[in-house]
Amino acid sequence: MPNPARVWNYWLGGKDNFQVDREVGEQTLRALPVVGVLARADREFLGRAVRYLAGEAGVRQFLDIGTGIPTANNTHQVAQAIAPEARIVYTDNDPVVLAHARALLTSTLPGRTDYIDADLREPDKILGSASETLDFSQPVAVLLLAILGFISDSEDPHAIVARLMDALPSGSYLVISHPAKDVSDEMAEAARIWNERSPYEIVLRSPAVIARFFEGMELLEPGVVQLPQWRPDPPEPDIGSATSQVVPHYCGIGRKI
Repeated sequence: MPNPARVWNYWLGGKDNFQVDREVGEQTLRALPVVGVLARADREFLGRAVRYLAGEAGVRQFLDIGTGIPTANNTHQVAQAIAPEARIVYTDNDPVVLAHARALLTSTLPGRTDYIDADLREPDKILGSASETLDFSQPVAVLLLAILGFISDSEDPHAIVARLMDALPSGSYLVISHPAKDVSDEMAEAARIWNERSPYEIVLRSPAVIARFFEGMELLEPGVVQLPQWRPDPPEPDIGSATSQVVPHYCGIGRKI
């Protein structure tokens, strides 16, 4: 069966995927050609977010849920390049992802990385295991990139996020990216194709519903925006900026007050 992490890996140009993943990936690309840009934009947002958090915000602890198959510039690499003592806990429920994580996500000293085999639908299990590596009396940045779309409304994703953040102290951060509806007809068609062919159904949510994940937090500027629009790096010479391109995938960062 096609697997979200492996299809995402295919869109990023990776080799850790099977024929069935490539077929679904290609079918989705035909419906939504920008999905390749979207996958890269999500990875670039991760880098900008972690650089901000480890740098300007001074965060030294990261809980990355829904890790996906490791590629370049993973959370611990970006964070520990700025703060070698940073601690990172990766969480995923895919044995393939966890096998890659244990092999490739190796911490530098004096920092530390750990890996949890758990599902986002099990916030208490995640928190209990993560507390063996992270100090919950100090701020933690929770990263939920491109994963909340796999939690149905009946499973109450807002309550899951609230449970995670309630366990963390003031000064902690929530980082989210999420596929959006009401932005692109092509995105709706791509989601339909995906849901017909994958056992992992994806849910599109409006920017307003995505913004609700940050209720009660201080939402950092520029708010909930499309991936390339969140504090973009200066454009490279002769390439220009991608911030004007419609990318139907929204993101934001909130700080717990």
